[in-house]
Amino acid sequence: MRRLSIEGALVHEPTVFPDDRGSFHEWFRGPDFHAATGQRLDLAQANCSVSRRGTIRGIHFADVPPSQAKYVTCVRGSVLDVIVDIRVGSPQFGRWESVVLDEQERRAVYLAEGLGHAFMALTDDATVVYLCSQGYAPGREHGINPLDEDLAIAWPKEIEPLLSPKDAAAPTLAEAARQGILPGYEACAALYNDLRTSGNARDNASFQSPMGATPVPAQRA
Repeated sequence: MRRLSIEGALVHEPTVFPDDRGSFHEWFRGPDFHAATGQRLDLAQANCSVSRRGTIRGIHFADVPPSQAKYVTCVRGSVLDVIVDIRVGSPQFGRWESVVLDEQERRAVYLAEGLGHAFMALTDDATVVYLCSQGYAPGREHGINPLDEDLAIAWPKEIEPLLSPKDAAAPTLAEAARQGILPGYEACAALYNDLRTSGNARDNASFQSPMGATPVPAQRA
């Protein structure tokens, strides 16, 4: 996994094995994820969204703690996936980075708790699936307007954006900061440390147990 410019965001660029039947790739590997982040991705929920061209979903985030880490890929069509640092006090506050996720390169992105997430569908029927460390909890979910002029996310100009009423009415980053709904950088850092500590404890327990899982090399089917 390769680190992106925003702390807590990474991209996985798998090896895809094509043949006359189609293709095969591993879009998530626990040992690789642990090596890159120092923690495990505990799966609490798996989501799938299908979007018409131009649809923007986000910018979404959840209260810290526990927030919601996400591991995202596109299995049909393509999307422009965007990660935004909305952690108040972060040296990178207000920075965003984008990665194209599509059915050719099969990239996946990981964003840690406290980061904002959005994507635009670049094709019709763009299908995005993502693993979540926590389940959806409406009372602690928030949004920022993805067309915030101060954020100035470089959405493709040739595609007309399509937003839900909720996302269109979401506050700007500055408004969200004034409302006090943004996560704090120090709270996020403390959460990351707790997750690494608890993950290492579980790994040690697994290693000591005869039933502990042993990492396996990449497979091809």
